[in-house]
Amino acid sequence: MNAVLFDMDGVLVDSEDYWVEFERAEIFPATVPDAEVDLAETSGMNFRDIYDYLEAEYGTAISRKEFVERFDAAAEEIYTERVALLDGLYDLLAELDDCGVDTALVSSSPHDWIDMVLERFDLEGAFDRVISADDIDAASKPEPDVFEYAAAELGVPAVECVVIEDSENGIEAGDRAGATVVAYRIAAHGDIDRSRADVVVDSSAELRATVLESTV
Repeated sequence: MNAVLFDMDGVLVDSEDYWVEFERAEIFPATVPDAEVDLAETSGMNFRDIYDYLEAEYGTAISRKEFVERFDAAAEEIYTERVALLDGLYDLLAELDDCGVDTALVSSSPHDWIDMVLERFDLEGAFDRVISADDIDAASKPEPDVFEYAAAELGVPAVECVVIEDSENGIEAGDRAGATVVAYRIAAHGDIDRSRADVVVDSSAELRATVLESTV
């Protein structure tokens, strides 16, 4: 494999723990107060697409503007004050670089959220490409578009990429792109369907070993 595409939320940083809490306790009760929504339905989606999905499937009780404002406020707190970085990430990126393996951060989050993470953890310039779903006019995960775009930006066929994902929608998107998918199991997602992943790992150490074995 010639490239590794890292998801951000739930992989590079443990933000999914906080997003799940925010969505379950605050934003979903305000947006669809009369519906029981399984968070796996929207996990991995761009947050603006989440509103469109909720509107189409359930009807919404707040405006899109208020929804976006609430997400932006939560993002600033989560990314600048609360999240922790994936253990061993700096070493893994250095090892991949030494082996000539390209890397990209590929996220459904907007660039201003991504930039908070890059700045906080001194990761500016650490990836060959930083891709947001906002960069393309296409559907969110589970559609494969963002991974196909990232592979093209690196000049590598998607089938020669390793995708690291934690969410069910992200795993499906990577698989549909034709990449080798490493599913990073995190408690925030519970017992989701990971059957479309090529490998499922349960720790940062196992993730590192699996990625290096796949690429070196």
